[in-house]
Amino acid sequence: MLVPLYTLSSEKDHSKSNVQVQLVGDRMVKAPMLRSMFSTLVHFPGYSLLLEGKDPVPPFINRRWRGRAQHCLEALQQLAVAQSSLQIPQIVYEDPEVSGRNRYKYFARTEPVVHSALRDSNVFGPKLRTLGTQTDYRDGEAQTDPYSPEYVVPHGSIPELLTLATLTWGRELPAGLAEVEMIERAREKRAWEATLPAMDDTSQIAKRRKMMDDMERKEWAFREQEIEKLQEVRLEVLKKLLWRRVENQNELDAKRLNDHWQNHQKAKEEKIKKIQHDCALMLRKLIAKRKNVMGKLERRDIIKEYTDFASQTYAPLSRIGYFPDNHSERYVVKSFYLETFAGLCELEASLPESVTQVEIKAPTPKYTTTKTGFIKRAARLEVELAQVHQALLEKKNKIKEPKKPLRLLEKVEKPVPRPPTPILEKPSIEEEERELAVIYLQKLLRGRAIQNMMFEGKEKRLELIQELHTTHALQEDRQLLLKAEEQMTLALRQQYDLQMHKLSSVEKHLAREEGRVLANMFDFLSKELLRLQEERKIHAFVMLAERQRRMREAEESGRRQVEERRRKEEDEIFKQVVKMHQSTIDSYLEDIILSSMENTAEEQAREEVQRIAVEINDIAYEMESRRTRLQSEEIVAELVYSFLIPEAEKMSMREKVRQSQRKHIYAAHQIIHGDTESVVADLALHRETSATGVFSTSTNQPPHLSVRQRPAWTWSSKFTESQNHMGLEGTSGDHLVQPPCQIRSI
Repeated sequence: MLVPLYTLSSEKDHSKSNVQVQLVGDRMVKAPMLRSMFSTLVHFPGYSLLLEGKDPVPPFINRRWRGRAQHCLEALQQLAVAQSSLQIPQIVYEDPEVSGRNRYKYFARTEPVVHSALRDSNVFGPKLRTLGTQTDYRDGEAQTDPYSPEYVVPHGSIPELLTLATLTWGRELPAGLAEVEMIERAREKRAWEATLPAMDDTSQIAKRRKMMDDMERKEWAFREQEIEKLQEVRLEVLKKLLWRRVENQNELDAKRLNDHWQNHQKAKEEKIKKIQHDCALMLRKLIAKRKNVMGKLERRDIIKEYTDFASQTYAPLSRIGYFPDNHSERYVVKSFYLETFAGLCELEASLPESVTQVEIKAPTPKYTTTKTGFIKRAARLEVELAQVHQALLEKKNKIKEPKKPLRLLEKVEKPVPRPPTPILEKPSIEEEERELAVIYLQKLLRGRAIQNMMFEGKEKRLELIQELHTTHALQEDRQLLLKAEEQMTLALRQQYDLQMHKLSSVEKHLAREEGRVLANMFDFLSKELLRLQEERKIHAFVMLAERQRRMREAEESGRRQVEERRRKEEDEIFKQVVKMHQSTIDSYLEDIILSSMENTAEEQAREEVQRIAVEINDIAYEMESRRTRLQSEEIVAELVYSFLIPEAEKMSMREKVRQSQRKHIYAAHQIIHGDTESVVADLALHRETSATGVFSTSTNQPPHLSVRQRPAWTWSSKFTESQNHMGLEGTSGDHLVQPPCQIRSI
């Protein structure tokens, strides 16, 4: 069974258990008391329990709970199995130095026993005397277990009442519903044991084993039901305890809040008092300064102080340190009329009668009354109507006061809804008549049963009745014979009773021994049953704790894996960001260096070119000034033979190559673009149809913004220029119309 409210122990529980272990256990020592050392009474104990003065735990050992650190270490060890890169901090223990300087922490020297000198105890006589006293006990201190008288069990019979001998008063007695169910189950089991086949019949062994297996299965099912009921009861108790803890916590929070508010109120009052005191002090200072605005120093006028009865000479200030009420007894008025009885009597006689005798006049009624003093009904109604009218006017003219803010929030608990009131339906007349008929029939059956019991008793005691009849009908001589027979019968009966008494005493001892053995056996079985129940409960708790531990370990491992993954992602992001920043800085610096180098090189080259141009220009002007006509013609001839004639030869050579490669290029174009022209055209048409919405929005734009709408001659001219660069230029471009179309469609 899974208990959802199962919780593990915390540091608080550990500290509580530590305190309990310190207060109870082996540390408790029995200290005998001298006056009642040999007393066995509860209210006069012979010893008292004291804590041992010697602490078994050394003071240097830490008593704090180390479960959290151990739990963290176990979690790290489990993670280290899955992740080899994880490093677990090693626990390094210091050398305790048991045989060195810390030896006194681990060993203690036994204190020598010092025996005091024995004194003569008979010098002053015995210190204690034993006296007998009569003690009156209350009813609560008397015996509470009911008395069970002695009984005799007939030979060969096992009364059912003896099976309940283990039940005692206060423990399963008086019997309740559970005990009644237990008795019924015992009866059913005895009836089932009576129906079992005999052990000596080999043919019924399989049937007997099957019946026993079925009964054992039923008993196990019943025991499981009992365990479930017990766990449900414990769960309810745990819920009640939790609810009570929540209520106590709420009460504690409310009390704490109230105390906090009270403290704030006290601080507020103290602050207000201090402000008022400071205000009075400042007012007094201002008044004193106002009296002497000019700041002139005045001498003390003693005559003025003694003539002014409001001065400090007659009424000094208490804050200066003089209290005039200390000698108030000087001003006590002593009068003859107030201190003596005769003076009081004389003073009372001098007072008028209106002072000593009070006259009370009856109030006049507000409404008319009769001669006898009763109030008329009409007058009473008028007064009530006037009061109602006044109340209505007050309610009508009453001004609604604004709602004040709540000082403390209070939780309004809704009352528990009451269950619906049951309604008893009225029975019909036919049912009542049927019930009366059944009751009458029961009376008849009960009378007939009593009559049958009386008849059976008469038939059973018929011989005694006849004997009584004959005894009363006999004569004196026959009566004497009957008396002799009666005495003989009594003697035989007495002898039989003695013999039966001996047999009963023997059987009583045997039954006592049997009962003791059965009680021990039942006690052992009940203890085994409780032990088995506790063992199964502990096993269930262990399984729950193990499952909870595994779930927590899985959650912790998953959480740690997520944290590790996030940390790796953040590290990678940081690396990429740093790398991007570094590359940006490198590229920026490289661009700056390259631009500066290019600018510097360009400036230096420009200066160098200008310098060389100036030198060449000077040389050219000088040569031009010195050159003759023959030298000019030689230069022109060299230019013609070196540039114009080789260029014409190159052009003719290129035309020959182009003419020779023209048919091959045309065939290659036909092979490449012949099959793919239709496919490329379909693809271009599909793209144009899918982009009609885009191009429809830009119809008003100039045609040079769209690649597909450019004129074909631009593409052909570019293609021609590229061919000219390749050495394939011609006199006309009509044979190059198809390649530009293919390029435009692509």
